[in-house]
Amino acid sequence: MRHKIAGRKLSRTSAHREALIENLVTSLFRHERIRTTVAKAKEARRAAEKMITLAKKNSLHARRLASATVRDKEVLRKLFGPLAERFADRPGGYTRIVRAGRRAGDAAEMAYLELVDAPEPVTKAGTEEEPASE
Repeated sequence: MRHKIAGRKLSRTSAHREALIENLVTSLFRHERIRTTVAKAKEARRAAEKMITLAKKNSLHARRLASATVRDKEVLRKLFGPLAERFADRPGGYTRIVRAGRRAGDAAEMAYLELVDAPEPVTKAGTEEEPASE
């Protein structure tokens, strides 16, 4: 029984797992939408929600705590700038997980982890997807 044991091990050592979560969170803030496995998305969501809450506080202490996880200065500026402003009035629930079927190679369940108010995805040509006309 796993009573009072939070988090998933993800078949990695603690250092590898910590680095993985930090990289997923940094990529999420950079691209605002990432595709990963459901288990990794659920773990990254926990850390991402905490980083946005820190960004909303906008203090020096909060910035230093966030910089321990988000080590890219450009992404940290985005987090404490436009992202913090975007979620200023929202009391929580900054991310969403959208399941995306199974991966072809090993049938792992895949999902998109995205910020709630993210802009619409664009196609590879760089134009927004047009709704299908009937």
